Amino acid sequence: MKTNVMRLLDAKKIPYVGHEYEQDPSMTGAEIASILGEEASCVFKTLVTVGASKQHYVFVIPVEAELDLKKAAKAAGEKAISMIKQKELLPLTGYVHGGCSPIGMKKAFPTFLHESAEGLEHIYVSAGRLGHQIEIAPADLIKMVGCQLAELV
Repeated sequence: MKTNVMRLLDAKKIPYVGHEYEQDPSMTGAEIASILGEEASCVFKTLVTVGASKQHYVFVIPVEAELDLKKAAKAAGEKAISMIKQKELLPLTGYVHGGCSPIGMKKAFPTFLHESAEGLEHIYVSAGRLGHQIEIAPADLIKMVGCQLAELV
């Protein structure tokens, strides 16, 4: 089944591979990587934050890593950054927790991709729906979203 993320990539003729699996909300990123038959270092999660300026930012980091808020603030040129509340995610992005993709949010936010993606042939990010991932070349994700590479963890 095509998600909106997949349709957006198709429209821009950006290659990807879609993956679908049975999603349990309690699943960890490492468990999802295992289902995909991949190293966890290739599977990325999408985090939405708010800066001291009230501007929102998106950070895409490996699933087993933790966002370093100081490094995130530095990358974004903010004094401080904090995670948004889970209840704000859907109205802000159009995505639910666990199905948030850096592609196709309601509004384009400044987006940063962890620098470890640069050395990888492909990475996995959410396809915008629980139980759906896309496999995409980091350069193609950067081209699609306009992200910047940064040290974030």
